Order: sequence, then C-alpha cells, then structure tokens
Amino acid sequence: MTTYISILRGINVSGHNMIKMEALRKLYASLGLVDVQSYIQSGNLIFRAKESDNRKLEAKIVKAIKNEFGFDVPVMIIGLDELKKIAMGNPFADDKQRDTKFMHVSFLSGDPGKPAIANIDPSQYHPDEFSWKGRSVYLYCPGGYGNTKLNNSFFEKKLKLTATTRNWKTVNELIRMAEDISK
Repeated sequence: MTTYISILRGINVSGHNMIKMEALRKLYASLGLVDVQSYIQSGNLIFRAKESDNRKLEAKIVKAIKNEFGFDVPVMIIGLDELKKIAMGNPFADDKQRDTKFMHVSFLSGDPGKPAIANIDPSQYHPDEFSWKGRSVYLYCPGGYGNTKLNNSFFEKKLKLTATTRNWKTVNELIRMAEDISK
C-alpha cells in the first residue's frame, strides 16, 4: 500500500464549504482508503491506498465529496515520497536568517513549465519571494501569507492551474504523520 497526503482547497474557510473532519475521514474510509487521519480543519488528510494513480484517487475523492456534501472541492494527492522531496527542495529552509513561520508551499494541480513562471517578475512582489520546482511554489512572505499578493488566486490566474497553500509547519507535520502510518 502507498501512503498519500490529500490536500483540499477551499474548505472551512470563512464559513464556506464546511466539512467536519470526522465526516471527511469516514467518507475516505468508505472509499476503501485505510489508516485515514486528518490534520487541522483545513482539509489535510493522510491515508494509505492500494491505488497507485494519484489522478484516479483525486477524481474518486472529488466525486465522493460532491455526492456527499454537495459542492466541488479541488483535491490534490501527493505521495509521501513526493512530499518529502518537495520539502527537501525548499530553497528558503536552510537559510537560518529566515523565520520558518513565513515559509509556505503552494501545491499546483500541474507543472506550469518554465515559460509560465518566467512571466512572473519576482521583483514586483518584494519583500515576498518565491521559487518554483515542478508542481510546487515555495514562498517566503515576511509580512505574512495573509498580506501577500502571491496567494492561491494569484497563481491560479497567472498559471491557469489550481493552487492550494500550506505553511511550512503543516508541510512538515503532514510528513511526520504520513511516516508514522507507513511504519
């Protein structure tokens, strides 16, 4: 079985798309996913599955959420090994001058490619910084993520992909939890 992390976009935000984590865990279990755990209320779930195709899992979960709760929610599935690589690739993490509470990762629904990212001029968003690799955009927002223009909507508009962001603490906790259920 493979250990996965699913990251949902736009649930339990400002009273919209409300889903209790207990109900979501039960839904995942009803789909044959095992060892289902959630982390905080913003749609982070860790589970194990026999399925090896992330896209099939995403589609299955999106459909089940629509059927059960009545609204569409983008879901991104990331394998534990992939999430570890994403975390190790954070160019801001090794800089001791940077406070980790201002680090985030935006997960994209696909790889935008170099030309799309090249159209975003980083100097226009100073002091916020970003770096991109594959389906991930690493953010350093010293004024706080709530104050940056480099948010989900920004990347979705610029890159024509779905984006959802997690802070650095959450990324690392999801890895820890996923490693625990993999044992």
